[in-house]
Amino acid sequence: MQKRTTYALTVNPRIPERLVRLEELANNLWYSWDRATRALFSRLDARLWEAVEHNPKAFLKRVDESLLIAAAEDPTFLSNYNSVLSAFDSYHSEPARHQAIPGIGARDQIAYFCFEFGFHESLPVYSGGLGILAGDHCKAASDVCLPFVAVGLLYRQGYFFQTIDGQGNQQATHTDWDFDDLPVIPVLQEDGTEVRVSVNFPGRAVAIKVWRAQIGHVPLYLLDTDIPENSQRDRLITYQLYGGDPAMRIEQELILGVGGVEALKAMNIKPTVWHSNEGHAAFMMLARARDLVREGLDFPSALEAVAVKTVFTTHTAVPAGHDHFPEAMMQQYFESFYHELGITRETFMALGCTADNHDFNMTALAIRMSRMHNGVSKIHCGVSAQICRDFWPQIEPEENPIDYITNGVHIPTFLAQEWVDLFDRQLSPEWRNKLCDGEFWASIKKIPDHVFWSIRQTLKSQMFYGIRARLTEQNIRNHGSDAHLDRLLKFADPINPNVLTLGFARRFATYKRATLLFENLDWLREILLDPERPVLLIFAGKAHPADLPGQELIRRVSEVAAMPEFVGRILLVEGYDLRLARRLVAGVDVWLNSPIYPLEASGTSGMKAGINGSLNLSILDGWWGEGFDGTNGWGIKPVAQDVDPKMRDAEESRSFYEILQDQVITLYYDRGKSGYSTGWVKKAKHSMISLLPRYGARRMVDEYIQKFYIRASEQGLRYENDGYAVAKEVADWKTKVLSAWGGVNIRRLDSPSQQLSFGEPIHFKVAVQLNGLQPEDVFVELLISRQYNQTRLDRFKHFRFECTGKLGAEEHQFELTHAPVLCGRQQYYLRVYPCHPMLVHSLEMGLMLWV
Repeated sequence: MQKRTTYALTVNPRIPERLVRLEELANNLWYSWDRATRALFSRLDARLWEAVEHNPKAFLKRVDESLLIAAAEDPTFLSNYNSVLSAFDSYHSEPARHQAIPGIGARDQIAYFCFEFGFHESLPVYSGGLGILAGDHCKAASDVCLPFVAVGLLYRQGYFFQTIDGQGNQQATHTDWDFDDLPVIPVLQEDGTEVRVSVNFPGRAVAIKVWRAQIGHVPLYLLDTDIPENSQRDRLITYQLYGGDPAMRIEQELILGVGGVEALKAMNIKPTVWHSNEGHAAFMMLARARDLVREGLDFPSALEAVAVKTVFTTHTAVPAGHDHFPEAMMQQYFESFYHELGITRETFMALGCTADNHDFNMTALAIRMSRMHNGVSKIHCGVSAQICRDFWPQIEPEENPIDYITNGVHIPTFLAQEWVDLFDRQLSPEWRNKLCDGEFWASIKKIPDHVFWSIRQTLKSQMFYGIRARLTEQNIRNHGSDAHLDRLLKFADPINPNVLTLGFARRFATYKRATLLFENLDWLREILLDPERPVLLIFAGKAHPADLPGQELIRRVSEVAAMPEFVGRILLVEGYDLRLARRLVAGVDVWLNSPIYPLEASGTSGMKAGINGSLNLSILDGWWGEGFDGTNGWGIKPVAQDVDPKMRDAEESRSFYEILQDQVITLYYDRGKSGYSTGWVKKAKHSMISLLPRYGARRMVDEYIQKFYIRASEQGLRYENDGYAVAKEVADWKTKVLSAWGGVNIRRLDSPSQQLSFGEPIHFKVAVQLNGLQPEDVFVELLISRQYNQTRLDRFKHFRFECTGKLGAEEHQFELTHAPVLCGRQQYYLRVYPCHPMLVHSLEMGLMLWV
């Protein structure tokens, strides 16, 4: 038989003139948080909408033209279409609200660099929490019209698709995306040609194509090396997210950091603030310093000018989670670079050195080349301060420059439509402008209990429909029987969603302890198998393809779920993505989280559940450590960190079992004549009231503006004025201080008083050997606390000494008169550290001496 030749033909529909703006809607990720826009596409062809996985741009290339023609004549569709366009135009025609943000002016532009961005499943350039957080940051920046651009990489394959076989093995598959199907377009120059930039690699230059995605008001520029100008090896650089070996990773980070700077220059975008979300983008700081050196600055001055405009956010609480590269690899890729910076190899390598490793550490580089640094929760701030303490060697961790801004979630994206509709009716549409107003959200109490419960049940039913579809497909592919599928889906019943449902969905990393609830299977059986009070436990999540222990956790969940008594009561759902996440956080009754304290930097999935009326049951780590108020869910106090890991897991799992058995299940099934638990509704309402105004991305972005962006912009302008005069001054001053500090010392001249009467002053007097420094170069300080044996220096009151003259040729005298304002036993310290009025943080040099 003759071999056949297969030919491909794509026929794209012509969009009627009346509906031409569907293309505009499909190319703006505003649809990722506007459900009415997504519903508009679904109405045209619901089956195709599912087939293209809710991708509007792909949908418009495949929808039957006859459906478009019919829709253009359908009054109902046109009414919905016009309503969506009205909302779209209203959102995008709003005045530049940043003019109303004190400190943010017309010249300002924030550039936000991140390795991944998660907006919607139709743009698969994300893997998990970091990307979703970055996406929410961009959406909230758009909502307040902040002058903001984002920079990332456009991955041909993105992250992997997950399936789970009958033995619980995770199967990772990658799909090459057709960029014509994604909501991105090439960036063009004025002459109509595509923007191209390049980055020098060893022995070659790698060309980069720049694409743009639009997120409301915010443009996201995505860099792509998969273009004909590059070798096959270099085309693969932007192929996979978190794929490849260390060489591939450093090349990706060079493309993001250095290529991102070149791309912004090519588009004539001139940021006044630069934000590196994690250390992946830290090479961006080196590229900017190189530009300033080319302008004539020496490297120390260029470093100060760059650092003062830079914000660095770290998201990991695990030291090993910070990217680092071997010294030889850095030499290979950066030999020409440090020559262009005008520094030695040793000086360059020192930018990324740490005390315990000779590798070049990206977090070290980011900290040394930024002046504003933050963790992503209060607990994580303390952890990060400890991890990074060697960067400020003479400063106690609680006083070093690490700050924090707790993460938040984009409420319009993750708040279920049912709640949106209810709030419009019960609270007025004004709620959209009250997202951070705690008093306003107290009105949730007025929602009738039966209405609240009805919405919760509706959301659970919708979740069950989605889960059943996925599990059915999973069962068919794994050659499961129909009888087994019936048993599997027994409790996930959308018609009768009255089973208490617990959800655990996140990355399967060992520190997240997905299997903690399996510590005592006999106790778990007792909890789940009660015929009068059934409990359903749902798991979902991916493990990195190289994370074998994480994949073993998935197998363990599959193994337990397959035990005859647990079939249908423990479900493992494959293919965790944003679409499934939205279903789960809105539908489950209780959201579980069981990390090893204090390794959960923040976490945001519990926030998404909380704003939808689900209750959190979690270890008091990350955001929940500050979000739990004692009554808005359940918190488990972590066991002391020095306890044996097996004992820790046993103790904390016992707390989970006890709370589930004694409190959660009891409260949920305490139903009166109305058929639901009024106590549960009260607790769920309080959870929404307490969490919704505190953990939105709007609050998070407002804090970045007030804490960092305004300061970075103002300080950056001061440093660059008059030919970078202040940058040069600060760099020279720091060089002088570092040279002299080894010879600086402080001693006390007065005799310490141990007792005095209230109102009686103490006169302190110290002598400081300045070793060539001037009195104005140092800050001599009294720290005093009423609480004796206080250990945290950030809780002391501070008082400054004045220089009152010289003592001979070598020392200066500093004095302070202080009258304690409280009675009782107190403690105090005396110290000296270098200071300059133009420093961003008074202790940024990390130098300090104590009496």
